[in-house]
Amino acid sequence: MTQNQPIFILSEGTQRTLGRDAQRNNIMAAKLVAETVRTTLGPKGMDKMLVDSVGDIIVTNDGVTILEEMQIEHPAAKMIVEVAKTQENEVGDGTTTAVILAGELLKNAERLLDQDIHPTVIAKGYRQAAEEAQNILNNISEKITINDEDLLKKIAITAMTGKGAEASKDDLALLIVKAVKQVIELDDENNILNLDLEDIKLEKRVGGGTTDSELIKGIVIDKERVSPSMPKQVKNAKVALLDVALEIKNPETDAKIQINEPSQLQAFIDQEERIIRDMVDRVVKSGANVIICQKGIDDLAQHFLGKNGIYAVRRAKKSDIEKLARATGAKIVSSLKELSKDDLGYAGLVEEIKIGDEEMTFIRECKL
Repeated sequence: MTQNQPIFILSEGTQRTLGRDAQRNNIMAAKLVAETVRTTLGPKGMDKMLVDSVGDIIVTNDGVTILEEMQIEHPAAKMIVEVAKTQENEVGDGTTTAVILAGELLKNAERLLDQDIHPTVIAKGYRQAAEEAQNILNNISEKITINDEDLLKKIAITAMTGKGAEASKDDLALLIVKAVKQVIELDDENNILNLDLEDIKLEKRVGGGTTDSELIKGIVIDKERVSPSMPKQVKNAKVALLDVALEIKNPETDAKIQINEPSQLQAFIDQEERIIRDMVDRVVKSGANVIICQKGIDDLAQHFLGKNGIYAVRRAKKSDIEKLARATGAKIVSSLKELSKDDLGYAGLVEEIKIGDEEMTFIRECKL
């Protein structure tokens, strides 16, 4: 009696490998990825020049950048790329070292497999070695506090060495340490309670040199004031964060307005103007002199806001609004009827500055 053979339906061009051949194939792919970035490591490390699918040229010796641009298809090699990405996300440096270590571990695993040692045994051995390595590292490590500013600067400089920013590493390291110290929460004994790197926002613009970088105790929004009639600079700013449009809403359902004579049309226009004016009056009564709006601001509303000396930004990103709420102490308001002075935040200075070819809004000296 013959047994029915299983039928595998695979797409055209698919290769299927089993057993020892699959192991060797996967290990070879991972080792090749590690070899690719090996030459970028160390003081004599070399840069790689990569040309992507659209012809753009990238010159770098950053491991994770190289691996992301290589467009790797092999599944085992992709796992090595994930090692680099995880290292980058968790630590921000050491991606090349992590990949090379993974490649060496696989190379040694291949020798052990040739000695007929089972893969499960090898994996268990590596897990035990990882635990032992953690113990050794914890024993030889030195405790660093937030007050060891010189040592923290050296750590930041080490992470920047070999990157494109190395030429200005001293200036940038000082900015990095100051930024982290500003957002960190400490207890009475200077132990770290909380550190959220989302509280640090990076804004990049073409137009200056690396040494032009500055740390702002506040936030920079990639938006300009909506009207030239508004002040370019506001001191002692009372900031209102609006999640509501300062414009006439379109009706939720299809509507038809029938006008029989010119006076009716004028009455309709006058009513729209009164609605806009009422919106602006509510803002003025609250005492706000800076508005950051997540939605639109009507041209007429811009005119009235400018006449009242209010600085306004429209269509700001939700993430920027949320960060501003933390920085200024303002509450995000979804209804103008509810807006009051208790909802306002504070910033020492709000100003529009031209960086390169674009204007940006700088919100400085926030209270939190």
